[in-house]
Amino acid sequence: MRLGGRLAGAIEVLADIEARRRPVADALKDWGLAHRFAGSGDRAAIGNIVYDALRMKLSHAWLMDDDSAHALGYAVMLRQWGKSAEQLVAEFDGDKFAPEPLSETTLSAFASRALSDAPAHVQGDVPDWVQASLEASFGEDWLRQAQALNQRPTLDLRANTLKATREKVIKALSDAGAAATRLARQGVRIAAGEGPSRLPNVTAELSFQKGWFEVQDEGSQIVADLAGVQEGEQVLDYCAGGGGKTLALSASMNNKGQVHAFDTDRKRLAPIIERLKRAGTRNVQVHDRAEGLKSYVGKFDRVLVDAPCTGTGTWRRRPDTKWRLTPHNLEERVEQQTQALDQAKTFVRPGGELLYVTCSVLPEENERQMERFCTQNPEFSMRPVLDRWNSIFGAQAIKPHSTDGHSVTLTPATTDTDGFFFCAMKRTA
Repeated sequence: MRLGGRLAGAIEVLADIEARRRPVADALKDWGLAHRFAGSGDRAAIGNIVYDALRMKLSHAWLMDDDSAHALGYAVMLRQWGKSAEQLVAEFDGDKFAPEPLSETTLSAFASRALSDAPAHVQGDVPDWVQASLEASFGEDWLRQAQALNQRPTLDLRANTLKATREKVIKALSDAGAAATRLARQGVRIAAGEGPSRLPNVTAELSFQKGWFEVQDEGSQIVADLAGVQEGEQVLDYCAGGGGKTLALSASMNNKGQVHAFDTDRKRLAPIIERLKRAGTRNVQVHDRAEGLKSYVGKFDRVLVDAPCTGTGTWRRRPDTKWRLTPHNLEERVEQQTQALDQAKTFVRPGGELLYVTCSVLPEENERQMERFCTQNPEFSMRPVLDRWNSIFGAQAIKPHSTDGHSVTLTPATTDTDGFFFCAMKRTA
């Protein structure tokens, strides 16, 4: 397919997402099934246009003075793919599969408008009601933080030290341009592509099948490092999900001690079994029922609560969720986090640590949640996480966002990772 056909396909998908309010992955899959002539490169390019459009949906629409799928698709070409209006006219000339050209009205709006004149939340490409929360988190820096969430993400991997070194993984993936991450101690990064380029399918590599690495954002790896687990400890991953952090904790402990993985959602937990086998872990026990943890009350050295959240820190990877988020969703997540913390705290031994993590950048789910918890549970006190950061990554390493040194927030703008919040609380009695 030529660019015109790819853009037309992306516009179809964008229109489907808007009309049916459905996840982008589902819309792209259905388009591919209905257009089997499209090759893998075509589908990847169409997906890139769709994701690029959704990341900057508000600013695209404002600059074009048109929020239609047609205008959003063209905005990607003009703003993100480096095409001029004249280039597109020439390239689409004679292409019967290309979309209709932009109207003179839309072209005039795009040529005359400056994004700096748009409302602040439009400049940041965030729902208007989210702006106040971002301002509470980042102050005057909130707009830069929001705009960084609109860029394409890298592909990050974690070398599984139970089977391979980071250097071995980088060598195995040298054709993909793999390189060491700046912070995560076992991280490997493949740069985000531009335009129609696609990231490699690393899970098809023999080295992945051998268990040499896992796909895991560097931010997720960093919070697993900050957990500070030691060989021989008893650790509970209370909201384990698919097991990404469980695997990282197990590797950090060199298969010594025990990691217990629990999640109330059996469907989310299911993939962990195959992942544990491939990784060569021998110190993980998986629980899908709370009853199985009753005998461990007050026994764990560390309890990690990777809490359910709005996922605002992952908007680079899941931009469609940004436009479906509502204040009610946020309230529901805060309540779920409160419940998870209140349940998980009982498993921490005196002197042990409760570790709280979200992939959110909103204070309602992060700092305010911690303030509430420590006020209601005075036997827990926050530890100075920035000291731990310097100890693990070095005093000269880039620093995450932190208002008080007791908690840290990773973001694309500060640490070049997904957004993650981390706080460690010691149980004193």
